[in-house]
Amino acid sequence: MAAEKDHRVKDIDTLKALGHPLRIKLYRALYMAGTATASQLADGVGEAVSLVSYHLRKLSAHGIIEEAEPGSGDGRERWWRPVSTVVSTRDEDWRDAPERVAVHNAVSRVYARQRIEMYEEYLDTKPTWTDDWRGAAFSSEFLLTLTAEELHDLGRELGELVAKWRERGTAAREAGDTQGRENVALHVNGFPFRV
Repeated sequence: MAAEKDHRVKDIDTLKALGHPLRIKLYRALYMAGTATASQLADGVGEAVSLVSYHLRKLSAHGIIEEAEPGSGDGRERWWRPVSTVVSTRDEDWRDAPERVAVHNAVSRVYARQRIEMYEEYLDTKPTWTDDWRGAAFSSEFLLTLTAEELHDLGRELGELVAKWRERGTAAREAGDTQGRENVALHVNGFPFRV
């Protein structure tokens, strides 16, 4: 993967392909693994290898993942890797037609539901984590009064901060420093609301 390469999705077919709940889980698992086979990913998401292979091919057809050099094994299995470090959408790319707005909103809701499910799974399994991990985990709500420009700048700054920590974790993993490391999800939403 290239360092902080953003794949900004602007076409509706790619967005629809990314909106499938299993594909979201597969992409997330593949991203965290770096490279993996359909068999490895199937074990991780609890689905049949044939179904996982089908969905990986769909993600590949839309340029979200690509074949990777074989990792280990006998060389008969295809290895996959993400094409970029970030897959994103921006609202301004979807405003030009009602169908595009509807698809973007529907896919955004699928992602939001999965983020909630991930956090609820953590809450359900919290007793199985060590005290240091439970103490490090956080959930916060920050209420601010900003302009649209300030909210945009805040989002950009948060992205830069996350990129720094992503690079640190990736460099450590590549150097073999895996002791005590776990996958960490950071979900941040910034949006206007009225009371």
